[in-house]
Amino acid sequence: MVTPESPESPESPESAAGAAGARAPRPVLARVKAWVDPLVVMILAVLAVGLLWPATGAFADLLETVRTVAIVVLFGLYGARMPTQEVVRGLRNWRLQGSMLAATFVVFPVLGLAAQLLPDSVLAPELRSGVLYLSLLPSTVQASVVFTSVARGDVAGAITGATISNVAGVVLTPALVALTLGATSGGLHGDAVRSVLLQVLLPFVVGQVLERWTGAWLRARRRLTQVTDRVVILLVAYTSVSQAQTSGAWDHVTLAALVVLAAVCAVLLAVMLTLTWWAGGRLGLDRGARIALLMCGSKKSLATGLPMAAVLFSPVVAATVALPVIVFHQIQLATCAVVARRLGGVR
Repeated sequence: MVTPESPESPESPESAAGAAGARAPRPVLARVKAWVDPLVVMILAVLAVGLLWPATGAFADLLETVRTVAIVVLFGLYGARMPTQEVVRGLRNWRLQGSMLAATFVVFPVLGLAAQLLPDSVLAPELRSGVLYLSLLPSTVQASVVFTSVARGDVAGAITGATISNVAGVVLTPALVALTLGATSGGLHGDAVRSVLLQVLLPFVVGQVLERWTGAWLRARRRLTQVTDRVVILLVAYTSVSQAQTSGAWDHVTLAALVVLAAVCAVLLAVMLTLTWWAGGRLGLDRGARIALLMCGSKKSLATGLPMAAVLFSPVVAATVALPVIVFHQIQLATCAVVARRLGGVR
């Protein structure tokens, strides 16, 4: 007797259809989504728009205001959503905070010095100086924290670590620039301190005060912070490339030089991503802290780098020195968007 489970049993139309459906290839759109990161596509589209139609005049001023407001709202939401005990834990994690500072102000500068060994035929001396200047900058706050959040890492540790990096960078970056590049006009950059305090720390503290009333509601609506994350990333990408385009920072650079510079910046980022992730494991950090170290320790701040270059260098030198900062910034946004989404399991 043939049982329903036996191989000889006839296959019903429903089961045959189901088997055919299981064997059918995935739709083309689904396969594309598996390999193409939507956030990277949006970033590249925004960069193209910024190159073709940069923000100028009153629109540029309005966009800068909108970006500032979006950043304030983002960090206010982080504070209002995050349990206070997590913030305290992030501050007490000395291994995480110490490793972030070491990655930013020790390991990265060593790589920047190593890049000075490249011959002039590969990378022009002024661009090599720009790469070294890039390596001396503090970590970016917004992108580091946003990507840590997307990757579901230790956001509290990222906020405290990136903020400490920026505050320390106000002193360390000019000192390191004077030591390695011979700049004589260095000094404290008060605007950078005010930006960190007013756009990051103050909204976060206010959010923490409100957390007892807003925390549970916001944690149940993670999508709200995710949307704000992405809006801030796209605003930063567009405004940065617009500023570079309107300032003429790229006018004197050939396409070949730009390609080589992009390759050097990509190698620097790849090395730092590899080292920070490996070091996090060797230090015994948990997954959330490793992600925070990965995102904060591999980043450099465009918001600090461009205005500080104007303080430390003459206008002509500042434009060239700032170019590697701009290029690295775009590469880190696109690359870490993919890394963060993969680590966070986002599809």
